[in-house]
Amino acid sequence: MGWRVLVPDAVVAAVKAEAEAAYPYECCGFLLGPDGGASPRAATEMIAVKNEREGDPARRRFAIGPADFLAAEREAEAQGLDVVGIYHSHPDHPAAPSGTDLEQAFPWYTYIIVAVDKGAAGEVTAWRLAGNRGAFEPEEIEVTP
Repeated sequence: MGWRVLVPDAVVAAVKAEAEAAYPYECCGFLLGPDGGASPRAATEMIAVKNEREGDPARRRFAIGPADFLAAEREAEAQGLDVVGIYHSHPDHPAAPSGTDLEQAFPWYTYIIVAVDKGAAGEVTAWRLAGNRGAFEPEEIEVTP
């Protein structure tokens, strides 16, 4: 479909810093921005949340609790924005969606994934769930000043 998301450099830097701080575990959080439903979409803010997975599963999985979803929605509304996506990291794994990511995804969100290799954040990719929910489609990520 040709999806595109605009993300300020400061948001990308903050997500990478969060991913490095969480290593060797996955980090996660929300992306906020104005959403008119069209492309390009803008993700102008991020909100880090606690990965609700505990112990070893947190190395390869993330979970966001319902209270964090509600808090993100309220924060977005207070700023006149929308929750437009979710980000998370893949420690020592490529920045591509996993099968678990596919199972838990919603079609309308942008999903940003950060690869973290031995504690250093690397590639950042963006994805959207296809309308049939059977696969992710790449979303072009444009880092803006």
